[in-house]
Amino acid sequence: MRIFVAGASGVVGVPLVRELVAAGHDVAGMTRSASKADLVRGLGAQPVVCDVYDADALRDAVVAFHPDAVVHQLTDLPDDPAQIAEFGAANSRIRREGTRNLLAAAKAAGAERFVAQSVAWPLPGDAGAAAEEHERAVLEAGGVVVRYGMFYGPGTYYESDKPESPRVHVDDAARRTVPLLDAPSGVVVIADD
Repeated sequence: MRIFVAGASGVVGVPLVRELVAAGHDVAGMTRSASKADLVRGLGAQPVVCDVYDADALRDAVVAFHPDAVVHQLTDLPDDPAQIAEFGAANSRIRREGTRNLLAAAKAAGAERFVAQSVAWPLPGDAGAAAEEHERAVLEAGGVVVRYGMFYGPGTYYESDKPESPRVHVDDAARRTVPLLDAPSGVVVIADD
């Protein structure tokens, strides 16, 4: 299967791309940072440097790859968890505008499957509203919403200890996402408990 992964250099994107390549899929990994193209290439994927907010460039990149599936692992979160509140508007924008643009690009490319990251806990205020809009758009397009627990493990905010539930190890989250490429449209929760 040809799979276009948006957010390939992220916390879930890296182990997910690794899993998809190991399973024999042909993967394009999108990152907005040219400095991360070598990371994506090193995972065995074709790097695509593109900003999800440039709808025309995004459409062209996805169409050029001719994917069977598009996987949305995009977030806009800080490296320092103390700054999460400051990034709230940016992450909500990814969920709204980024999702719209990626769904449109997948449709233009004729991709038959769409899998998108979400969260398994309630979010307050506009973040919660943005997550609901994001999930509704994915489901209306016939896609699969993956509500992950809080990530722990390498590259996460919880590298050496576990967050409260719901939670999931990032490598387990990636491994359990792969079969969802064949799942019917709906919501799936991936968490330890």
